[in-house]
Amino acid sequence: MDESLDVVVVGAGPVGLLTAIELTLGGVHVVVLERLGAASTALKAGGIGPLGIEALQRRGMAPAIAAEEARNVAAMAPFIEQAGAAKRGPNSKFSGHFAGLPLIRRDAQKEPGRRACAVDQQGVEAMLGERARALGIEVRRGCELTGLAQQHDGVDVAWQSSTSAGRIRCGWLVGCDGGRSLVRKLAGFAFPGTPPSSTFYQAVAEIDHPERLLPIGWHRTQGGVFSCGPLPGRLVMLDFTGPPEDRNAPVTRDEIDGVLRRISGVDVRVKTLASASRWTDHTRLVDTYRRGRVLLAGDAAHIHTPFGGQGLGLGLVDAANLGWKLAAVVRGEMADSLLDTYTAERRPVAEAVLANTLAQVAIMRPDPQAGAMRDLFAKLMQLDDVNRFIGEMTSGLFTRYELGSPRDEVGRLIGDRPLRRGEGEVSSLYALMQDGCGVLLDASADGKASALAGSATPQIRCVAVDTGPSMLIRPDACIAWVGDGDGTEGIGEALRRWWPAGPHHQPSSPSTFFL
Repeated sequence: MDESLDVVVVGAGPVGLLTAIELTLGGVHVVVLERLGAASTALKAGGIGPLGIEALQRRGMAPAIAAEEARNVAAMAPFIEQAGAAKRGPNSKFSGHFAGLPLIRRDAQKEPGRRACAVDQQGVEAMLGERARALGIEVRRGCELTGLAQQHDGVDVAWQSSTSAGRIRCGWLVGCDGGRSLVRKLAGFAFPGTPPSSTFYQAVAEIDHPERLLPIGWHRTQGGVFSCGPLPGRLVMLDFTGPPEDRNAPVTRDEIDGVLRRISGVDVRVKTLASASRWTDHTRLVDTYRRGRVLLAGDAAHIHTPFGGQGLGLGLVDAANLGWKLAAVVRGEMADSLLDTYTAERRPVAEAVLANTLAQVAIMRPDPQAGAMRDLFAKLMQLDDVNRFIGEMTSGLFTRYELGSPRDEVGRLIGDRPLRRGEGEVSSLYALMQDGCGVLLDASADGKASALAGSATPQIRCVAVDTGPSMLIRPDACIAWVGDGDGTEGIGEALRRWWPAGPHHQPSSPSTFFL
């Protein structure tokens, strides 16, 4: 064997990079293998939902996110203004769409401040790449996985580049290599689901008469569905006549030109094509996210149509959930049974996303039955409760892991919030989580919770706050315990479940931050 490592991550897209970052913050030696020689420039996700954004903010990327969104909004502005469309961006009244119905209202949501951001996949990869380099993570580009073999104590990985080949023994292997994951196939994961029935296109093109495709937004026609904008030249088209004959064939200008005219019913021509991609409504989910010492995250574990912009965020939260757990196992501080909670927590979330994307496709079809259901759905979304439900579903904010607590907060992913002591606002929750630690917000008068949690492990940062309730928060922002008043009932069980030492070891001076 040429070398030995703690973890190998296959895939240097956003999910693979964040997984490597989480592992590195946990003290794990990780290498990322990526078959592409450079970051992909293919047109993919145009934005990220709130939970994906928050996973990046907790690891120091809030300034980069704000700057990237500002650039994208500025790029959209001239086209939007020329088209006379409604304002887009952070201050928009609407915060998303369902099946092309742009009716999810910000004022109907419980936490309107937790929102999607107009940051595209290329921007996300760039900021994650910069963070990975700052942490000294080795990303081996142009290096393709060619085989794997599980052993009782590790995984043997074979790789090949254009100039060399080698083998690595790693303790664990994480497949973040996309919807056609070779890791998934070689490790024998079952991948059941529904076959493709439609073809969808995304392109950036110069159109001879773009004004004929206005207004900006989604248009359902007798031929399918199309959308133009909000970036100049951006087109999305849904063709319900069936899957492509050859999905791997290059997408040509003539293909986009013909599909656009047929679906839009408008006499326009594609003059030049900058980029284009096609996908289908192929929808699949692995039976488990772990087989022995091989784990999957992101599109390697689940594929679905991208309606509602849920895919990238879903994968990033997979990485946030897995990374700190796997690091604790690699360090030898937790049993590998901790990794079973990864599937238990994340697979139901993916099931819900697959279900709602299938539903979106169903009511976008150009037939009278789908149209009647779509019209009814639009009327239902005028009801605040329905609007809130759809908003929380597509944003992921309805996520709640089943941790066995009757309290609704336990199992939820907490958003950022200011932390105050007395009159002054000093810091924020996410500012304290940059190094991948857990946090206890201790609102008890005498610091009883901090005496337990802060002394249990250095991986929990204890913070005295003057507003309650007390909360124990995992590194992935999941609320693991909530206290009642000044009580600490149940905190010991939560500590033993998620951290190595539990509340038994009692050094003389627990690490507590007073804000």
